[in-house]
Amino acid sequence: MSEEAEPIDVWCAGEEWCPVTATATLIGRKWHPVIVHRLLEHGPCGFSELQEHVDGISSKVLSSTLEDLQEKRLVTREVISDKPFRVEYDLTDRGAALESVIAAMADWGERHLGPAEDEESALA
Repeated sequence: MSEEAEPIDVWCAGEEWCPVTATATLIGRKWHPVIVHRLLEHGPCGFSELQEHVDGISSKVLSSTLEDLQEKRLVTREVISDKPFRVEYDLTDRGAALESVIAAMADWGERHLGPAEDEESALA
């Protein structure tokens, strides 16, 4: 069985294992679905390029989020060159399979959300 076909073991706190809870555990953090979306939209990206595509994320947060997505086997990191040092991030097959989930999130957001006039009036 390939790594992509092997299920990822995810803990659920309830009495029964729940696939919604398990999926939310993998992609439910603030930047996870955004990074998956940008990689779906733009394809493989270097770190700086990906940071440009993810408005408002710091280098430190992007780095730790990418590490987490790699641990969860949703993103790969490939060293492209040593001099100058360049890496490229891409979705694994499992990460790319989130496309319908991410598209549904975008679709729902388009139908039900709008920009706030300022940060204080916005839901967070």
